[in-house]
Amino acid sequence: MSMRGAIVSLLMVPGAALCAEEPLDWEMVNRIREEGLHRSQVLDTLEILTDVIGPRLTGSPALKEANEWTRDKLEEWGLERSRVESWGRFGRGWSFSRAAVHMLEPRATPLSALPLAWTPGTEGAVRGEVRRVTLDDEQDLEEHKGKLGGQILFLDKPRDPVVDGDGAFSRYTSDQLEALEQYPVPGEPRGVQARRRRMERAKFRRKRNSFLAGEGVVATVEISGRDAGIVRVGSGGSREPGESTGVTGLVLAAEHYNWVSRLLERGVKVELEADVAARFHDDDLDAYNTMAEMPGSDLADEVVMVGAHLDSWHAAAGANDNGAGCAVVMEAVRILRVLGAEPRRTIRIVLWSGEEQGLLGSRAYVAEHFATRPEPEKEEDRKTPSRYRTPTWPLELKPGHSKLAAYFNVDNGSGRIRGIYTQGNAAVVPIFERWLEPFNDLGADTVTNRDTGGTDHLPFDDVGLPAFQFVQDRLDYSSRTHHTHLDHFDHAVGKDLKQASVILASFLYHAAMRDERLPREPLPRAPARRSSGPLTDADASPAVDGKGDAGDEAGFFGDQEESGVGDVPGGAHLAP
Repeated sequence: MSMRGAIVSLLMVPGAALCAEEPLDWEMVNRIREEGLHRSQVLDTLEILTDVIGPRLTGSPALKEANEWTRDKLEEWGLERSRVESWGRFGRGWSFSRAAVHMLEPRATPLSALPLAWTPGTEGAVRGEVRRVTLDDEQDLEEHKGKLGGQILFLDKPRDPVVDGDGAFSRYTSDQLEALEQYPVPGEPRGVQARRRRMERAKFRRKRNSFLAGEGVVATVEISGRDAGIVRVGSGGSREPGESTGVTGLVLAAEHYNWVSRLLERGVKVELEADVAARFHDDDLDAYNTMAEMPGSDLADEVVMVGAHLDSWHAAAGANDNGAGCAVVMEAVRILRVLGAEPRRTIRIVLWSGEEQGLLGSRAYVAEHFATRPEPEKEEDRKTPSRYRTPTWPLELKPGHSKLAAYFNVDNGSGRIRGIYTQGNAAVVPIFERWLEPFNDLGADTVTNRDTGGTDHLPFDDVGLPAFQFVQDRLDYSSRTHHTHLDHFDHAVGKDLKQASVILASFLYHAAMRDERLPREPLPRAPARRSSGPLTDADASPAVDGKGDAGDEAGFFGDQEESGVGDVPGGAHLAP
């Protein structure tokens, strides 16, 4: 038990009484532990998703294969209504099969580089002299017009190595978990200005793509957001049919990028050769989620949902981001199905797509089934992607809103579960502390009222639904594997995945068996406006009242679709 839990018990405050009264089926817990820890299939599932199917970029043939395989596997395990369901139009798919980059001058050597998604291939080996340029705004484009043909452009400044003070591989310490239980008073929300800046960057990138193609640039090169030879990818082109995809976009290992940059600063001529095979997939512009159910009994019209995102980036097999989460949620429902669990509420598993481009699959699902917001009044705002919009009011609830008992999400790598974030829902604290009791010996005992962002629980939370993400050990998720070429099966920790699966199975079971749904926070409200003066960030409509703009954190990850590599902000995916 955590220190806070011990103090609560000693003082006998009402929360302790609630915790003691919360039903806990110890017999089922024992059965879940025995099945999940001794006969687990979680690594088998992950190995198929990663080693066999591989990278699962949304819209790619590999993701469609993963949709179909997971559907069939869930059906094989005895779940009902197993299906692949379109959530709407996504755009063109993209994949690559070759990326070879070599320095030719001043000496011949291979370089470590991978292409940006949704940029074209080179159609064979191409060569070009390297030039370092800044193309950050339209004035830069005008200044370099007619001067860049036949060249390979380095677009970023070189940078010093990033020192990882926590080491490459880390687990939460007891002190860190203790600190995580302290809730910081929220400050001013981020809002319209941040969204506007992201939208303007996206618009400019489209203009730059057209400019580069028109100039006859051979390729562009950006610096990786990680050191130690790690190549971290994102997106550079457009998935919209008819829009310019620009020229071949590459991400180069930071050490190689810095080396070439130093040569250029000395006035040394550098010539590179690039050979990239990439293709667009236009046969189906929709994207899909996989889902299946364990039907309930007397409360079957109410639903406990569990999810993880099936899509990944293209540099590696997407083991930690987020094959691990998919394997865990699939294993959790497999355990319950093997044990013959008979939930009172329906348990629904969903494997999302489009998460990496802005939580698109889960956002669409929430809008279809639970709640929507009015369309913006201005036509320009209506054309703006939803992740960049200022939230509109009032929130319009659908009948399904009252039927969702809870949503649980897994998407922080393969680290073991240490606890759970409540997203500010203090009423569930004694319930979750009770549900974690059988797993204190497995290292899970932390319940924090803090928010965490960057993944598929946010669309649910944004409309006032009880949606939760687990606290997980970070391992090397942010330091090595997140969106990088190292995100393979080797970096998944099997013992941790087994632990996470049994805890999740128990949470799903107890959420489905309670007499009442989990408590909810008050519905989001439109914030008060200032009586006079210009609109500022402090006036911005938060997606959830009192929480700041949860969409900003989600939007950051979605921004990689438009702005290339980017970097992970501290605390977005990996709070605190």
